[in-house]
Amino acid sequence: MKRWRLVATPFLLIAGTGLAHAQTTRVTPADLGAFDRYVAQAVRDWRVPGLAIAIVRNDSVVFARGYGVLELTKPAPVTEHTRFAIGSTTKAMTSAALGMLVDEGKLRWDDRVIDHLPDFRLFDPYVTREITIRDLLTHRSGLPGTDLLWLRADLPQDEMIRRLRYVRPNSSFRSLFTYQNVVYAIGGALVAKASGMPWEEFIKARIFAPLGMTESEPLVLGIASRPNVATPHGEVRDTVRTVPIRTTDPVASAGSVWSSVSDMAKWMRFVLDSGRVAGKRLLAAGTFSEWVTPQIRAPVALYPALSLARPHAFSYALGWFVQDYRGQTVWMHTGSINGMSAIVGLLPDRRTGVFVLANLDHAELRHALMYKVFDMAAGNPERDWSAELRKLFSGETATASGPPARPVNAAPPSLALSRYAGSYADSTYGTVEVTLVDGSLRAKFGNEDLGTLVPWEYEIFRSPESVFTFVPDGRGNVASLQIFGTSFVRVRR
Repeated sequence: MKRWRLVATPFLLIAGTGLAHAQTTRVTPADLGAFDRYVAQAVRDWRVPGLAIAIVRNDSVVFARGYGVLELTKPAPVTEHTRFAIGSTTKAMTSAALGMLVDEGKLRWDDRVIDHLPDFRLFDPYVTREITIRDLLTHRSGLPGTDLLWLRADLPQDEMIRRLRYVRPNSSFRSLFTYQNVVYAIGGALVAKASGMPWEEFIKARIFAPLGMTESEPLVLGIASRPNVATPHGEVRDTVRTVPIRTTDPVASAGSVWSSVSDMAKWMRFVLDSGRVAGKRLLAAGTFSEWVTPQIRAPVALYPALSLARPHAFSYALGWFVQDYRGQTVWMHTGSINGMSAIVGLLPDRRTGVFVLANLDHAELRHALMYKVFDMAAGNPERDWSAELRKLFSGETATASGPPARPVNAAPPSLALSRYAGSYADSTYGTVEVTLVDGSLRAKFGNEDLGTLVPWEYEIFRSPESVFTFVPDGRGNVASLQIFGTSFVRVRR
């Protein structure tokens, strides 16, 4: 079922001023009606429990609708006011907050982090000394992903940032784009230090309030008390099921906001109006320009949909991916967090934007709808993006919620199960506890229960969360445990 709002005013779209003769595309209510039917069918095809989408043009919302339900097996419908996790689309809000502080002279994009946070340290002393706010916001610190620090959900933000000093870089400083959430969280700490108020309070006071975003929450902690909240879902052995809400509050400034497409339409209008709301600037013109200017090349392989869109360039600005599509500049970003998906896509030259929120993990229908709106805005030839992307993703394996079946004739573990039980530690991420309970191994990482470990083959075990590879020491015991791409060393007692 769907709940929707449609503005009947014709959707007039004008090509960029670089054209000798500006072309005008008229998208009528009938066109939006066809788009509505397309989205409804695509939601069914992708088995998305619930989805909401908003389209803006200039300073108007021309399309805002909800499809499906808040939670499978329950009748409550999604509307344009339903709250979802917007995930990493939060990052542009953090960089905008820092931009406001740049305008106030409280910091500069190229200030060194240690000039504001003197205790900050990274593994490489040179990088510690030279890394700037701009480096944080463009994922070019040289560090690998460190999401294990916040996934365990029991470390305060200052402790996560402190532990970054133990993380060895995986590339040279400023040479490669490597997506980083914990490093981005430092942006929130900088907002707090420069403004004198916590990041979440700054976001509410300086972004949500002036934009009238009354359906938005900066922290997951605040969403439980709000009405009309979507439940996360994931594909589990080819079946869509509910999954728990995962808190992202430890890295709030990297991706903790929950909102509705109704509110995010206000955010899009603000961005498309170059940082203004009701004619008032919240970001100076020069700061806004810096905010959306490409800073570093990003890997095209990050989004499989780009193999179909075929941009000439794909870069990262300050909280935005920047690409081109059929001659038009695109500012976009996705958000994905434990059963929730989001995407924002803006065509600044046409002052057109689309925001999609869904309660299914990595629902790549989001890319299809973004490009569908772009084609509709530009009057491009009809293209079934949903069908093309479903074909592209058809070979991917659904995430399993339980231990997979053990391979036929698989070799058993070489040691007694009791030999695998114990504590395995890493200086950065902490300890994985493996225990033997009722004849089965179980694992826990911080506050995260990793479930039962099922023997797979030799020293490889599987759980609903990951693959565990134990490394024997050659003397009848275990030396280390490899999980999440990290080697945890056995703690001898």
